Amino acid sequence: MKKIIGLLCLLMMLTACHGSRGQSAFEVPDDFDMSKEYTISFWAKNDTNASQVKVYKDAIASFEEYYPNIHVELKLYTDYGRIYNDVITNISTKTTPDVCITYPDHIATYITGNNVVVPLDELMSDEKYGFGGSDVKYDSIKKEEIVTNFLDEGVINGVQYALPYMRSTEALYINEDFVRKLGYEVPEVLTWDFVWEVSEAAMAKDDEGNFLLNGQKVLIPFIYKSTDNMMITMLKQADIPYSDDDGNVLLFNDDTQAILEEIAVHGGDLSFSTFKISSYPANFLDAGQCIFAIDSTAGATWMGSNAPLVDIAEDKMVHFNTVLRMIPQYDVDNPQMMSQGPSICVFNKDDSGRVLASWLFAQYLLTNDVQINYAETEGYLPVTYKASESEEYQNYLSLKGSDDDEHYYLKIEASQLLMDNIDNTFVTSVFNGSASLRDAAGDLIESVVKSAKRQEVMDDAYYDSLFEKMNLLYHLDQTSKVDGSSHNLGPLPGASKALLITLGAVWVAIGAYYFYDKKRK
Repeated sequence: MKKIIGLLCLLMMLTACHGSRGQSAFEVPDDFDMSKEYTISFWAKNDTNASQVKVYKDAIASFEEYYPNIHVELKLYTDYGRIYNDVITNISTKTTPDVCITYPDHIATYITGNNVVVPLDELMSDEKYGFGGSDVKYDSIKKEEIVTNFLDEGVINGVQYALPYMRSTEALYINEDFVRKLGYEVPEVLTWDFVWEVSEAAMAKDDEGNFLLNGQKVLIPFIYKSTDNMMITMLKQADIPYSDDDGNVLLFNDDTQAILEEIAVHGGDLSFSTFKISSYPANFLDAGQCIFAIDSTAGATWMGSNAPLVDIAEDKMVHFNTVLRMIPQYDVDNPQMMSQGPSICVFNKDDSGRVLASWLFAQYLLTNDVQINYAETEGYLPVTYKASESEEYQNYLSLKGSDDDEHYYLKIEASQLLMDNIDNTFVTSVFNGSASLRDAAGDLIESVVKSAKRQEVMDDAYYDSLFEKMNLLYHLDQTSKVDGSSHNLGPLPGASKALLITLGAVWVAIGAYYFYDKKRK
């Protein structure tokens, strides 16, 4: 029995020492060893856009000319969700990438593993290898040359964990011909009431079941691509709480219900739908089966009759005048739109030289060549003043409409929309669990639209049940109460669980031995 207890105690110590997912905190080395070879992995995402892939590959080749001892291996993903899942899976085995294109919401979850993601404050300010550093071999960006709003989005719990890579917002793509056919004119800033009203007016059909507006059997007047953005934006515009900096979940309330009830009305009469329920808004817009399509400004190359990228057959395309506006507003004098787009983070490794090599590459992604070339692939905006104010980028903007490829007018207008409204953008609080809260926000809209289409009874009891379901489904109920507030603690780490189980086993063994010894005596 004494041997068993001894073994249990040893197991407990081993669990405490070796069960942690974390590692030593990164410290910036005094010098970077150019004689040592480093191979770093770079995970990024592209929407099957060959131009974006070329930008990544060109950036790697150019960077390796400056640093021939650093070899960058590119791994491409089709969406950010897959990157997130793979990073989470690889944290426990310490096989995360070195540099990753991801979202701050996801990084907030990554950093729950001790020292998994490298804090960037010290690296950014380092005299040798930081922004504008004396020993950086390329023309390094300076901190003041990054758009402050975009840089601040990478601050989590007061620490800079991410650099902005590209920025976009959401835009409203409109078939102006349809709007005018219905007797309306497209205003400079649209309200939600205007969009709902026009959408309802478009639902009239002839005796054969064809829509009068387009002469087709199919018409969905209003389609929103990202319902999580839709829910969060409508709450922000209406000044309804969603979450706060402390990680409090504030989404489920009567005001949220009122917005959902409005959406349900239009989902029920089929004048509104979503990407998950129907398909890409661009596909319906380009086929003359949609009036209002909301998608990212980065999706502008798929929108309109002359879009350079389309996903439908040529014989399905309908020619019409496409105009772009900011998303609908509750208050046109105080517009609110989401700032979104990928960010860059650096993962910690046991070799500080490898981390520094990763930082040098991450920093290179903010140089003008990379920023401008990538921004020109879609309706993105560079994240640095240096790039967006450069002669090269301004010349690109001035050629709007000169062709339907590189200078496709909607793509450039989408970039200008964000450039003109940076001060009208917002971001949500980032914390461990904010990604799940975002998913829950979108799922609320998906659920009510589906229920409305099925003509379910949607009373107060329905919404109470829906809120409770979202709480449980996304584990938003796993909180602790401090001073009446809810704080999302996230899942208990596996090492902690193992330690608690081991401690319990030790005490059980001690108790068993005590009674055994007492009975023997």
